[in-house]
Amino acid sequence: MTPFNEFVLNQLPPPPARVLELGCGDEGGIVEELAAEGYDSAGIDPRAPGGPRFRQVALAELPEREEFAAVVASRVLHHVEPLDEGVAKLARLAPLVVIDDFAPEKVDDDAQQWYERQHRALRLAGQEPHGPPRLDEWRAAHPHLHPSHEVLAALRARYDETFYEERPYLYRWLDGVATEALEQTLVDTGAIPAIGFRFVGRARGR
Repeated sequence: MTPFNEFVLNQLPPPPARVLELGCGDEGGIVEELAAEGYDSAGIDPRAPGGPRFRQVALAELPEREEFAAVVASRVLHHVEPLDEGVAKLARLAPLVVIDDFAPEKVDDDAQQWYERQHRALRLAGQEPHGPPRLDEWRAAHPHLHPSHEVLAALRARYDETFYEERPYLYRWLDGVATEALEQTLVDTGAIPAIGFRFVGRARGR
């Protein structure tokens, strides 16, 4: 079980609560693992895999009559358009939201140089990280991502925050076992900023 999946399970109500994963991707996200834990889980994504637990729809296409105990979204909200309307819909769909996302605007020169050095070192060692080798090119290809302060403002406008944590993120792009601990050390010492964050909240009035 990944640390994120364990975190999600610790935040959810007990099974068999109905849980929606927003943006499960073409691999199905954590939907099947939630099902294995006894949850009535479903995933939506335009690229979702086939199967009874998945629907190939975007958030805007999901009917309002749907009701869930919780919505989980990992690395999704920075893409959602329009953001405020999307978060408002999440609050109508479920009283609990569990978010894992990142702050693209916080990738400063020090973080970029560290990341690109790690990427080169892993490639020289025979590994092929799935993240981009050069972040300037990645920024040019993704000009419209929501910064973290906009995502958090949309969430905090509709949810009472029960948990918030800033944490490493770039290690996910590097796929190196040791890079998470190394990045955490650099964050703890202030050498680079924390790029990732987690948010849990309960919708107001629900």
